[in-house]
Amino acid sequence: MAIITLENIVKEYYLGKTPVPVLKGITLNIEKNEYVALMGPSGSGKSTLMNILGCLDRPSSGEYYINGQAISKANENELARLRNKEIGFVFQSFNLLPRLTAFENVALPLIYAGVPRAERDAIVWEKIEAVGLKDRAHHKPNELSGGQIQRVAIARSIVNNPSIILADEPTGNLDTKTSVEIMQVFEKIHANGNTIILVTHEEDIARNARRIIRLRDGLIADDLQVPH
Repeated sequence: MAIITLENIVKEYYLGKTPVPVLKGITLNIEKNEYVALMGPSGSGKSTLMNILGCLDRPSSGEYYINGQAISKANENELARLRNKEIGFVFQSFNLLPRLTAFENVALPLIYAGVPRAERDAIVWEKIEAVGLKDRAHHKPNELSGGQIQRVAIARSIVNNPSIILADEPTGNLDTKTSVEIMQVFEKIHANGNTIILVTHEEDIARNARRIIRLRDGLIADDLQVPH
């Protein structure tokens, strides 16, 4: 069964009373453990689609299922629980809390989930080690490089063992060498069984995925498998 199913997803915003269509009917299945890159020019609708996939926004019409659960029927509390349990987010701007150490930033989703301290600490160490940052765990973001900060953000995204990782331009603020290192981290996460959906403008970054979906004018223009 598909982990993500989108059925004729439409999203409109309003300028005054005038509807402005952004997504014009997206139908899509993503299977468990797929590695998908979402591409498209500015205004193609990929950020809007990412927000819907992440349960940060609701479609105007159409249906979205995660693991067979209809998202349109979920209330705000259920959506928050879904986001915390099923979806890990990695952002271009990292979104770490500056006063907290790397370890404390990674622990936050587990604190929200009510995981007891001893169990929480063991999980956080495991995830920090998985992204190669054990020696920097007690440093704050301003004491870390851009690549190290992104590794912290990735560790935080996987700490709840979510089904789906949504990565929005995760290499957008990084140099080429660091971008390659970060994509190697994603490769390891994919090998561990996670489903990854990556939004990127960069063709070479997209080619790390196994499938590239290109959006244009709110519709799917291409959906191609990438040989590896």
